[in-house]
Amino acid sequence: MTYDRIVDEAATPTAEDTGSPLLRRILALGARAGLHARNGQPQAAEILRLCEALLSERGEVSGARAAAELITAFRALDAAGRDTFFGLLSDAFVPDPEEAAQAAAAYRASPASETLLRLQAAVEPLRQELFRRLNLAPGGTGALIDMRQQLLTTLRQHPERRALDADFVHLFRSWFNGGFLTLRRIDWRTSAVVLERLIQYEAVHQIQGWDDLHRRLEADRRCYAFFHAALPDEPLIFIEVALTERMSAHIRPLLDPRARVLDPARARSAVFYSITHCLEGLRGVSFGSLLIKQVVEDLRRSFPKMKTFATLSPIPDFRRWLGTSGMLPAHAALEEFLARAAARAGVLSEQVPAEVHATLVRLCAYYLMHARQGKVPFDPVARFHLANGARLERLNWLADPSAVGIRRSFGLMANYVYRLDDLERNHEAYAREHQVIASREIERLAARRGRTPA
Repeated sequence: MTYDRIVDEAATPTAEDTGSPLLRRILALGARAGLHARNGQPQAAEILRLCEALLSERGEVSGARAAAELITAFRALDAAGRDTFFGLLSDAFVPDPEEAAQAAAAYRASPASETLLRLQAAVEPLRQELFRRLNLAPGGTGALIDMRQQLLTTLRQHPERRALDADFVHLFRSWFNGGFLTLRRIDWRTSAVVLERLIQYEAVHQIQGWDDLHRRLEADRRCYAFFHAALPDEPLIFIEVALTERMSAHIRPLLDPRARVLDPARARSAVFYSITHCLEGLRGVSFGSLLIKQVVEDLRRSFPKMKTFATLSPIPDFRRWLGTSGMLPAHAALEEFLARAAARAGVLSEQVPAEVHATLVRLCAYYLMHARQGKVPFDPVARFHLANGARLERLNWLADPSAVGIRRSFGLMANYVYRLDDLERNHEAYAREHQVIASREIERLAARRGRTPA
């Protein structure tokens, strides 16, 4: 079926087709929104006509062809055309208010299965069905993820499109739930396509080329990723793990491509030092908790003597929070250090006064324990690990002395520990009360907060 034919059929439906409640609703919505008008954006208007055609298709084969045509046409849009398309999609393919009101009244009067089904059908936005049909096209899943990624860039200027975004998230959470994901270990024998993706996507500690990647996949390292059948060469999320003799306190030895390779049999700790969500279009679809738990289980089976499963995590917003918290004490050495750190573009290597060290560690402990964004912890990494049931175990001074580490948190990093026997209890405490489960040492430091030595 050609592009022109799809457009023609959408514009001139048959008598049989117009008898369909679905198509009558599409045509009514299109007429009400003026989608067939050319007014400066003919590309987007024609794509909306393609949407109408796709929703009127009955056969899977013809539907897949129509979906492929629509995806091709969308990818050909310029920025203005995409923006118009998202606006029209947001405004037009929505529930009919009268139909929804009637269905709600019927269900209220008679709350039975039949009226509930009618209500569910009436309130589901028609664009969800459009997305399901687009998914029939070869590569349709990836195309929809790309489409949502482009939509996300418009939400700040167009907050009214959040309902459209919610429809994407609703479907993606169903299509990418844990039952459809496959955990795979990535090593040097993995396809070059996937290995290149790791270099491209790594967001926590940039991979400096193939030699760096090779070291991260040596015998004392592990890398795991979730994959989906619709995207066989596209990792959705991956985690990098160092097998070590003890819980790590510094990131540089883990990232050093010349570091000695440890015999894995000697490892007693697994340190998760990087976790990366790969596809921006899947933002809001959670994979991390399931990934970490499955990786812990796999490592326990492979290394029965391994006792500690912990992270070495950045504290990305500590310095930003500290600058606005009003908690910095008046202290000459601290003020001097902060001034030097603010001007620094490279690695911090010189000796830091002990009182500065002690003060910043206490302030960081207080930040992780008590700083809030609404009811939840201010720090995004803390929110992630605490929600997964981990315990905030330890703070590490100058664990990341790089320019990025100094900019984020004066080089501080945190260890979160995953103990399988405690995960459920810790998760429930966080879910119910947003409680920060932490070691006694962290609690003691937080209680002392910004006190400086005499």
